[in-house]
Amino acid sequence: MATETSSCTGSTLLRPISEFINLPLDQVNFVVCQLFALLMAFWFRLYLHPSKTSPFVRHVVATLLGFYLALFCFGWYALHFLVQSGVTYGIMIFAGLEHMHKYCFVVALGYLTFCQITRVYVFDYGMYSADFTGPMMVITQKITSLAFEIHDGLACKEEQLTPSQKILAVRKMPSLLEYLSYNCNFMSILAGPTCSYNDYVAFVEGTAYQPKHLESNGKENGKYKQTEPSPKNDVIRKLGTCGVSLGVYLAVLRVCPVEHVIDDSFIATSPFYVQVIYLYLSMLATRPKYYFVWTLADAINNAAGFGFNGYNKDGTPRWDLISNLRIMDIEFATSFKMFLDNWNIQTALWLKRVCYERCPMNPTAATFLLSAVWHGVYPGYYLTFLTGIAMTMAARAVRHNVRPLFQSTATNRLVYDIITWAGTQIAICYTVVPFVLLAVGPSLKFYRSWYCCMHLTCLMVVLALPVKPRHQRQKEQQNSLHQDGAMSNSCNSCNSLPNTDSNCNQKQKTT
Repeated sequence: MATETSSCTGSTLLRPISEFINLPLDQVNFVVCQLFALLMAFWFRLYLHPSKTSPFVRHVVATLLGFYLALFCFGWYALHFLVQSGVTYGIMIFAGLEHMHKYCFVVALGYLTFCQITRVYVFDYGMYSADFTGPMMVITQKITSLAFEIHDGLACKEEQLTPSQKILAVRKMPSLLEYLSYNCNFMSILAGPTCSYNDYVAFVEGTAYQPKHLESNGKENGKYKQTEPSPKNDVIRKLGTCGVSLGVYLAVLRVCPVEHVIDDSFIATSPFYVQVIYLYLSMLATRPKYYFVWTLADAINNAAGFGFNGYNKDGTPRWDLISNLRIMDIEFATSFKMFLDNWNIQTALWLKRVCYERCPMNPTAATFLLSAVWHGVYPGYYLTFLTGIAMTMAARAVRHNVRPLFQSTATNRLVYDIITWAGTQIAICYTVVPFVLLAVGPSLKFYRSWYCCMHLTCLMVVLALPVKPRHQRQKEQQNSLHQDGAMSNSCNSCNSLPNTDSNCNQKQKTT
């Protein structure tokens, strides 16, 4: 793929195609580069397999291809990726381990925010398309995640870490090549997703299959199977999902533009139920864009051999280690939490690991604030995430207080699921309108047209329905786990009894 670049804005080689299909050049560059990355991923897996070459070569090739794609799409703006990565690597090396993760967090997020401010308010306010700060958002996730993982692995005692932090902890400082490869490899440079450093290194070194393989595949003839799972079927399925998502997006978006919800004549002449239905349909039409981008990125990683996550019960391999969404769970979510847990999954995990689990007070508010700052400087982002805090608190109160009342019969559970599905979809659409409109004026106009009804509903729910404090819920969960552990120990003690062949002992023999 030859490169003919403008000094800052990326290659103009594909301008004729952009004009022919009437799409912005940066978006055409993005899609073509991702398709090129998909082809390179197949080549990378087949011809630079860990059994055929060294991790050094795989790191070098992945990094150089990543920089090439970045230059093609963003021109010399791609140098920001190197500056951000270089400065934070220097902090990791020269700052003390005790506070290194905090410095990296502030510098990486601060540099990202600086670039977002200059892009939005200096160059092209309102341009909501592919831009160089998009990849920087993923790089920021990787930098901050790695900084915390290094701190956990080299500066913390084992008893200070949670079980997940022990697994993710990095026990050795990465080399500069490993660091750049992790941040800027061609598989994730344009659209992510983020991943843990240990998972990425295991993929490059060819050890990603071994633990899950031995754990899930069992023995055959006294020896473990050594066949490597193929991602072919999953890649084909995900590319099919990409095609459908892109077709739906291009066909439906112009029929149901979100901006129509603040049209004066629409507000004045449409009954409220029509406005609700239109809002749902317009937001439904915007989501396939994200389905396309994230599913294609997942397919690229899988095609390169990255993303293996063990086996299903039927023995088929799972390639969802770094998947960013679960479409059916999103569209049929029956709670605000269920929607968020299945949307932009890797970003949600990043927020949980660097903020929610480590914030000493108000972790929910801190997590939403960090998410808003990370997304950018458009005011609509902050309106969305401030509303999201209220929605999350109200949804938690409803789930804790109302859900138990509907669990007695299957019919009651179905009724509850239908009602909460409808409520969740409306709440999500209401919450993310400012995220799409971006500006304060149009966003407030929309909320005024709805009389801020969802905000007021959330306020009343939170005031009326009690929710136990977080530390009390955690304590109850720990007590429950201790009780389960005691029951398990009681079961295991049957091994010491003579002439006993209980179910517990049989279970131990089969595992």
